[in-house]
Amino acid sequence: MPIILPADLPAAATLRHEGVAVLDRPDATRRTLQVALVNLMPDRPTTETQFARLLGRSSFDVALTLVIPDSHEPKTTPAAHIAAFYRRWSEIADGRFDGLIVTGAPVEHLPFADVHYWTELTRIFDWARTRLRGSYYVCWAAQAALKHFYGVEKRALPEKAFGVFAQRVTMAGPALMRGLPEIFPTPVSRHTEMRCTDIPWSCGLLPLAASPRSGLALAEDRPNRAVYMFNHLEYDVDTLQKEYLRDRAAGLPIAVPVGYFPGDDPARAPTNTWRRAGETLIGNWLTDIATRDCIRPAAAPRLPSSRPWLNTDRGARARRTATAP
Repeated sequence: MPIILPADLPAAATLRHEGVAVLDRPDATRRTLQVALVNLMPDRPTTETQFARLLGRSSFDVALTLVIPDSHEPKTTPAAHIAAFYRRWSEIADGRFDGLIVTGAPVEHLPFADVHYWTELTRIFDWARTRLRGSYYVCWAAQAALKHFYGVEKRALPEKAFGVFAQRVTMAGPALMRGLPEIFPTPVSRHTEMRCTDIPWSCGLLPLAASPRSGLALAEDRPNRAVYMFNHLEYDVDTLQKEYLRDRAAGLPIAVPVGYFPGDDPARAPTNTWRRAGETLIGNWLTDIATRDCIRPAAAPRLPSSRPWLNTDRGARARRTATAP
């Protein structure tokens, strides 16, 4: 179905070339889901394209509004791009939206409260919780939302979790997991984690997917109508490659991303093995918000008595091997 993007947004031309239907205004005869994307990533044009691609391959018409906090002045994106295609948070706070996506951000090394737009971001979290049908938080933003709603702290990893890791579905019943295989690959790129043992599951959160090597991947927070994706199903096939080469060129200690290059050989081109999982998950999320009659949270099902998703070996995650995950 069509993705509605701002006129002349560079992502629009890219997606049209890929065969995605792109419009610059909604079709008044069809229902359109209104989704706000708070984009905190350094390379905003690439991130815009990644999320627009997933939304545009769903079965819904989706109008995407690009948003940036009032208190944040990007240093890595041209001011002209921000002025032409983004709206400040205060401009859209009174608007009617169905869903919110908040991306990761390169601020993992900072305590949450030291991030200069933290106060404003927590207001955005509360706005989504009280006014929208659903929200989708990615990587650092997922950690930030858990910190705000439940006081859970992120934990530093002994070394960066970096590569494509197999995630196992730990609770197949929720509608969010419909159509996902029992095991699916996911790109991971982070220095921190949210430990399963720190999360207050009894508050209505559901563990949906995890890996013994990269930890918790996906959780649903029904009381707050939120989805927490700690990894990056939106990534392009070459995103981890670019990150690896960038850090090597800068002289930073970076290992070859696990399970990414064929034979762990950086000279060989990687393959996007996670695209279908990303399209399925985003499609399920949109279905969820499209079919909700109101914003009242749904009752959470009881957790299973056995919790295999807690059996994660942080030492094993820290040890890199030559085998795929």
